[in-house]
Amino acid sequence: KPSSSPPPPPLGAPRGRAVYRRDMEAGGGAGARGHALLLLLVAAALGGEAEAEEPRPARQRGDEQCHYYAGGQVYPGEAARLPVSDHSLHLSQAKISKPAPYWEGTAVINGEFKELKLTDYEGKYLVFFFYPLDFTFVCPTEIIAFSDRIEEFRAINTEVVACSVDSKFTHLAWINTPRKQGGLGPMKIPLLSDLTHQISKDYGVYLEDQGHTLRGLFIIDNKRILRQITMNDLPVGRSVDETLRLVQAFQYTDKHGEVCPAGWKPGSETIIPDPAGKLKYFDKLN
Repeated sequence: KPSSSPPPPPLGAPRGRAVYRRDMEAGGGAGARGHALLLLLVAAALGGEAEAEEPRPARQRGDEQCHYYAGGQVYPGEAARLPVSDHSLHLSQAKISKPAPYWEGTAVINGEFKELKLTDYEGKYLVFFFYPLDFTFVCPTEIIAFSDRIEEFRAINTEVVACSVDSKFTHLAWINTPRKQGGLGPMKIPLLSDLTHQISKDYGVYLEDQGHTLRGLFIIDNKRILRQITMNDLPVGRSVDETLRLVQAFQYTDKHGEVCPAGWKPGSETIIPDPAGKLKYFDKLN
């Protein structure tokens, strides 16, 4: 006996009364219109089909339309009004106290394309940081800040490499753009291209749904061991002072075996890491 139930909508089609109304209005002959009308009546009778979502109105700030860009929000507080985004990060291979994931690729160094790899920095500390995209907003402030202070890092046997998913050609174009126009100008640190996104995925910073990275920063020691990870959401840049302080602190513990308390800076008191030795620090502190 043939089934008396109404024919289902096409496989994979969106559901809801608004969809059936659209099908009916689309035409396609009397038979198609009759079929669409039947589906509309069934949906109304069941009462369980949700209306199709109305288009979201453009977010406004004053009379200006407000947009979200990869390098941070255009206006403060925009993040709170954005639809919730289910960011998907790849499982990181980067683990504290373990060897840093190997990488190699093409970088722009002193205005030229050169091959660069992690092992080029054997015997040195390395600050390896990711930024979302070239020609954006927060990103140039970070890169310029690290580049301008590279000699402070080199004075403590440390190098700095910046990386994004942009091509080497985009990197070069950005470097050749004057700083007054949002460019980088001459750089003292390499800009590594991760066009395949593999390095970003290995380090767990790649946002699959946006096609670029978060602001991840990794401190790798002179034995290629990963010592520190920070991860910023897009709107907020990182601190060169804090990065430099952390490198100095890890190097101090490497050399002396003592540990560094909160806010430690070179020349400050450290702690002997045993029950008796620690009392020297706490007695002086309190």
